[in-house]
Amino acid sequence: MSAPIANPRALLDATYRAALRATDAGALVRARLLQPGFKAPSLVAAFGKASLPMLDAALSVYPNSRFLALAPDGLEVSPAVQAALDQGQGELHLARHPVPDERGVRGATRLLELVNGLQAGADLLVLGSGGGSALLCAPWGVTLGQKQALTRDLLASGASIHDLNTVRKHLSHVKGGRLAQAALGRGASVTALLLSDVIGDDPSVIASGPTVPDASTFSDALAVLGRFGLGHPAARAHLQRGRAGELPDTPNPGPAFARVHTEVIGSNRLLLNAAAAHLDSQGVRAIILGDAFGGEARDLAATHAAIIRSVYTSGTPALAPVALISGGEATVTLGPAFVFDAAPGIGGRNQEFALAFLMEMGLLESEGLNLNLWGLSAGSDGIDGTSAAAGAFLMPDSLVRARARGLDPAAALHRHDSGTFFAALGDALITGPTGQNLNDLRVLLAL
Repeated sequence: MSAPIANPRALLDATYRAALRATDAGALVRARLLQPGFKAPSLVAAFGKASLPMLDAALSVYPNSRFLALAPDGLEVSPAVQAALDQGQGELHLARHPVPDERGVRGATRLLELVNGLQAGADLLVLGSGGGSALLCAPWGVTLGQKQALTRDLLASGASIHDLNTVRKHLSHVKGGRLAQAALGRGASVTALLLSDVIGDDPSVIASGPTVPDASTFSDALAVLGRFGLGHPAARAHLQRGRAGELPDTPNPGPAFARVHTEVIGSNRLLLNAAAAHLDSQGVRAIILGDAFGGEARDLAATHAAIIRSVYTSGTPALAPVALISGGEATVTLGPAFVFDAAPGIGGRNQEFALAFLMEMGLLESEGLNLNLWGLSAGSDGIDGTSAAAGAFLMPDSLVRARARGLDPAAALHRHDSGTFFAALGDALITGPTGQNLNDLRVLLAL
């Protein structure tokens, strides 16, 4: 029989951090570049939430390579990258995420200039991670302001990352294979190493697939706008021109792309495996439910509550401690009232899941189930939606403490104000940007 866990919350916190250490973005890049078959690149392009750790690793292997990095505000710059910047070896452009800004446009424009200046036989090394879609922003057919408004409305409507990126690809000079297309047009070769933050690890979806041929079309992008009832006349006019054949669609696979090698070197499954390994090392039986959980955060909470009900009614807690681990990425739909009339609260998909699951726990306890359940739902990037938290902890007494402090979980959930709720409860996980982005980690610990 396992020894009792003295501090379950500390164990959940340690599991999250151990999983991040085991999937360190720089370590993944360095290990891959040190394998046979790589040579010093003519230019390194790094973009996304893990761009700077990935770039640091590349410079440790190829210290003299030129580079351009597009990174989100707040990401730490390593001494090696800073030294290279001070020596004029490369450029760093900080920009906003998830809604693009002018700084991202300047960075993407500059990257295209550098790529278009490559010589025949040059090698472009692309280091891409989640968040790259917003950071690498080169609007086509719309202004930045129009693209910002469309991005906000798609996010608020609960569009999946696949839907969002289908639209982005057809309003961009760099997404949907166009960055690679520019390099190939100069006679260069391209190697792309990617960290996946999307369910299924499809390279054409990660950072909107700037180095990957694209199967989506202008018609598909128009269909996304129609499905969510979004107007945006400038975007529609551009997409309609494309559908009519007046504009070139994103590139399809062809002989030129034989000079492009794109590889996913890190994924959510890797993160979940690392979390399970840490829990196993602490005497906790870890069960991975899967890495492909998506859909509305509230629906996902109900699904996990049904699993917990089955666990407790089947007697599985007799095997305690046991941890159920899941990954993937939920969505949060704000609805028309928030899109057009009102401002939502502070929060994100992980805290919304945690708040909805907390209410589900209350329902399970009202059924007579004696839960001794702890939980954590957090994003591996360290930032959950509009909050300063990575996610939130759940404890057996969370509802009791909330009521004692006058917090109304149902009202907070209705306002999409989960971040404020968990901050007031003292149960927010605060890490700051982690320099990683392998999607979400949820751990439910039954004791």
